[in-house]
Formats: sequence, structure tokens, C-alpha cells
Amino acid sequence: MKWYKFIIIFFLCVTFPLNVFADSGASTIVMEMSSGRVLYSRDADSKRLIASITKIMTCIVTLENASLDKVITVGDEVLKMYGTNIYIEVGEKMSIRDLLYGLMLRSGNDAAMVLANNVFNSEEKFVEAMNKKAKEIGMVNTTFSNPHGLDEETKNYSTARDMVILSRYAYNNETYREIVKTKKYTCKSNMKSYAWYNRMTLMNTYKSCIGGKNGYTPSAGKTLVSLAEDKGMTLSIVSLKDSDIYNNHEILYKKYFDKYKLYTIIDKNNFFIDSNFTDGDVYIRESFKYPLTEDELKRISTFIKIDRESSGEVCGDVIIRFDDKEIGKIKVYRKITEKKEDISIFQKFKKLFIR
Repeated sequence: MKWYKFIIIFFLCVTFPLNVFADSGASTIVMEMSSGRVLYSRDADSKRLIASITKIMTCIVTLENASLDKVITVGDEVLKMYGTNIYIEVGEKMSIRDLLYGLMLRSGNDAAMVLANNVFNSEEKFVEAMNKKAKEIGMVNTTFSNPHGLDEETKNYSTARDMVILSRYAYNNETYREIVKTKKYTCKSNMKSYAWYNRMTLMNTYKSCIGGKNGYTPSAGKTLVSLAEDKGMTLSIVSLKDSDIYNNHEILYKKYFDKYKLYTIIDKNNFFIDSNFTDGDVYIRESFKYPLTEDELKRISTFIKIDRESSGEVCGDVIIRFDDKEIGKIKVYRKITEKKEDISIFQKFKKLFIR
């Protein structure tokens, strides 16, 4: 009987293996969006080919430099595009908005080229704008050579860390968030109708996923930038050259949503400084939240600096530290009340009768 039980237990363990994260030798990073805190990273600073997650930058550059309702005409640039396309034709007229949905949902390489040749009138100028934006937002190890991510002729290089910086920047754009979370989009051009389903399938298998962009070329391997919301937090994960991107992202999301909580360290609606430390009423205009484990919460400290000599509206700072590292600073403001002008009895009497 004991031998029989042993066989059953062994069989169950083999049939239902533990769901273990396999990093696959990839570059991977997990970031909390509101704070920018990196919760996990592995080989996050190695420069790699990035394939179609390039299109996140293509989308952002377009959103910041073009009118969504502008209708543009497809040119000869689409004839040399291969791989994933939305199959637009020379002479077809389509709005920039529709092209962006085709770009992000279907990873249209042809859409990328049409956008690049119209937003700045040339692919070369558009790529210059991509690299300029990368430097502006702190992507220090990134070089774009094209707007689509194909890498047989020209190549786009970045790191997992740089790409999560881009993901965070893009997330702050409301239209970008709306596009990438869309599962199905329909539109019409002057030639035909389209119905596009989002190729980023993590949105269908993991309920907390709110969008992102996948990519693949034989040289780059599988790449993925994704976003997810749960328990009051938004996380973004980037993986480069990962053979099991969707499964690994879901495992990482579940792990770090369980491990961390977004704590309100300073609450603007419940802020008070003892009158012994400041003259007059003071207040803050923003709260401060930070992702922490329960044990890490004990390592947070706050310091308030008040300048009593200050005559302006800003009179100090609240400094938040995690161990010895400053992780946030919030300005403290003094409530300034306007003094009423002293007026004579004659002036008061005059105001009663002269209207």
C-alpha cells in the first residue's frame, strides 16, 4: 500500500510541474511606473537588437509632432516593406490616427515607413527625431536607424533599461495608452476597410495586462515591452531576446504584484507641521507614493526643512529617504493671505453712496 502511494505522489509531481520563471538568458527588467523604481533586472544594460518594439518610439514621435486627424497619401515607400504589414497600397489615403493603430496593433512596417516619410517629410529626419527624443528622456545606450525595427539593412540597438524608460515615458501619453490597450480596431481608407486585432497576445491570456508591443526578427529574437495594472500599481516589463516572453512576463507580474505594495508615504490631504517649527500655515500640493515590500517600509524616513527667513510662497521641502538614499522631494508652501487695505471712515462713507 505504501509503495502504491509513493507512485501516485511521484506521478502528480511530474504531471503538474511548478510554474518557474525561466529567464532564457534574456535581458529583462521590471519597473513600477509612478516612481520609476526598478524592482528586478537581469543583464539590463547589454545592447541588443530590439526588432519591432522600435515602434513605441515611432508612435511617440508621431503623437508629439503630428495631427491625428491629418489624412496622408501612401507613397512608393511601402513597396520595399516586408515582414508584418497592414498591406496599404500606393495612392491609398489614411489618417495618421488609423496608421498608428495599424503600427501598434499589427506591427505594420509599411505604416511605420508612411508615418516617417510624412511627419518630417523624410525617413532620415524622422530617425533623427527618434534619436533626439531618446537622449531627451535618458535612453543613453540606444541608437535608432529606422522607424520599423527590421535589421537586415539598418539596425536599431537598445537595452532593456532604456526601453523601460521609453515605456514609462510613453505611458504618460493618454493617446498612447488608449492605442496599446485596444484589442480590436476598425477603420476605412479611400480604397478598403480594415479590422485589426492586437498581436500582443498577453492581453488575452493575462487579465491584468493593459498593453504593450511585441517584436521579432531572426537576429533580435523575441522582444516584448508590456504593461499591467493590479493592486493599485502599474508595472512595465521589458525582455530582449527571450524565447518565452509571454509566459515569463506573466510569471514576473504575478511575483512582483504580490511582493510589492504602493505605499502612500506623504499624503497631501493629511499633512501637518507643528507651529513650533514654522510661522503660519503650510501645505503641500502633491502626495508621494513608493513601491515597497512590508519589510522595506521600516527603512523609510522623512525629513522636513523649513526656511523661516523665506518671504516667498515656497518655504521648504519634505525629503523622503530609503536607507541613506534620497528617493523623493516635495516642496512645502506657505499660505499667503492678502492684507486688506486700511481705508478711512470718509472712504467707507463714500462707498455707501457712490456706486
